[in-house]
Amino acid sequence: MSALTRIRSAAPPSAVVAGLIAVMVGVTSSAALVFTAAKAAGADAREICSWMLALGVGLACTSAGLSMRHRAPVVTAWSTPGAALLTTGLSGVSMAQAVGAFVFSALLIVVSGVTGWFARVMNRIPVPLAAALLAGVLLRFGTGLFSTMHQSFAVAFPMFVIYLLGRRLLPRYAVLLALAAGVVATLFTGGWRTAEVRLSLATPVFTAPEFDWKVLISVGAPLFVVTMASQNLPGVAVLRGSGYDDVPVSPLMTWTGAANAVLAPFGAFGLNLAAITAAICTGDEAHPDRDQRYLAAVWAGFFYLCVGLLGATVASLLTAMPHELVLAIAGIGLLATIESSLATALADKASREAAVVTFLATASGVTLLGIGSAFWGLLAGLVTSAIATVGRPRREEPAPEPRPSGLPAR
Repeated sequence: MSALTRIRSAAPPSAVVAGLIAVMVGVTSSAALVFTAAKAAGADAREICSWMLALGVGLACTSAGLSMRHRAPVVTAWSTPGAALLTTGLSGVSMAQAVGAFVFSALLIVVSGVTGWFARVMNRIPVPLAAALLAGVLLRFGTGLFSTMHQSFAVAFPMFVIYLLGRRLLPRYAVLLALAAGVVATLFTGGWRTAEVRLSLATPVFTAPEFDWKVLISVGAPLFVVTMASQNLPGVAVLRGSGYDDVPVSPLMTWTGAANAVLAPFGAFGLNLAAITAAICTGDEAHPDRDQRYLAAVWAGFFYLCVGLLGATVASLLTAMPHELVLAIAGIGLLATIESSLATALADKASREAAVVTFLATASGVTLLGIGSAFWGLLAGLVTSAIATVGRPRREEPAPEPRPSGLPAR
């Protein structure tokens, strides 16, 4: 095998682009929350960079390592609802106490993986409801593509047209072509503010954890709950909705929790399975061969490592990058996944009503008790399904009609 062939096998353009888009969407949508959470704990500039470094290294190791181990696109992410929780929960808490809460939450995730209780819960969720939950989580990104056209038609519309033409002529490179069209369009419209980009490397800053029981209960336990309910639950739904049912859930929980615990003293507050960004790497756009889509997650891990090493640069890039470009490419990259999720959710007539309830409740974005809509949407769907089926006799499958002897079965 020639060197060029090996490079093409390890770095197919569609997989590399999917990994890049996944990281770009994940970072631009929530990195500001990470900075705000770090500042709430009293972090200085070096400690904020250390947080980004720890998160980047953790996501690189777990995304690439778990994907190569299971040959499936296992994309990890930092806990966005967890970061939102910390922006208020860390007020008045020292950095050492915050790190103690991070370690406590991570160890609870490890326990959930070792005991297997989370996997048992996920095995009881019907496939149509899991698909509906995924579609509900992704809906705002799909509609964001078209709302962006209202704000920046000159950027979003050409990207959408190029994507449609690419799907017809070069389906493997459709998203790449749309991204290139968006970059060109934003250059012409003057959306980039490159003068604000500053390059600098991050350095690790170690903080010894301090375990204060009040902080563990008020910060660590809620961080664990929102991470499991709002991140890991839809993350598993993405894998199963994309056909990766054979990936064991418990080892994923164990390894992400263990990596989180090791890196917590450096600022890794929450590592978990990704949902939205994972969906970018699990569909046909990432690779036409389902068995090769894990490469997209491996490349996502590489780009996350770059984000971590250049932690101080991320903030300046967020300011420089046109927001409409990120919204448009995220919507385009998720169109195929939304389509397949809705098709799976509505395929079975018996569970269609419960799937619709799950989809609508999840898409509503409602947050109760600090837990996001993914959990409440799934709960609403399960309740709807239980009420609709309780007391009803189980339908018996009709017995096959006997066929005349000598005729083969079809």
